[in-house]
Amino acid sequence: MLSTILRKNVDLAVAISSEKARSEMIISPILLEIRRKFNYEISFFSGVDFSVDSQRGLNGFCDFILSLSSEQLLVRSPVIVLVESKNENLRSGLAQCIAEMVAAQLFNERGGNQIKAIYGAVTIGTIWQFLKLEGNVVSIDLSEYYIKDIKKILGILYGAIAQSKP
Repeated sequence: MLSTILRKNVDLAVAISSEKARSEMIISPILLEIRRKFNYEISFFSGVDFSVDSQRGLNGFCDFILSLSSEQLLVRSPVIVLVESKNENLRSGLAQCIAEMVAAQLFNERGGNQIKAIYGAVTIGTIWQFLKLEGNVVSIDLSEYYIKDIKKILGILYGAIAQSKP
């Protein structure tokens, strides 16, 4: 089903050429597929306020959040994956995604869920780049993953969540 959705949506989203179109037509279906693969036991949030510590600049809206909590009304810890959507330039989203990952780490600690790693992704929909935060160390996968290799993108996201589940 995801392949059908992407086959119908990718060209349109690229033609519209807005961050909103890419988010709605490409990124959301991918993240919803990950949620489905986990039997809806993880939560999915889009465009939510994730203000964790305003004094440290860890406030604002996240494009997408996946949490290991099945609670869907409010973001609950542990937050495991944050996805930052950009219109054209992946690099422009790296710092923002890292800040969101640090916020998630603090949010999880405050919620008593100190998981080993927080994962992030920056994407324009058709290209994805992945990050990992462990302790105070951020690792950035310098590879770019293209939508034509959707199985790799799904595999990375699935693996990030699977290795974090208790």
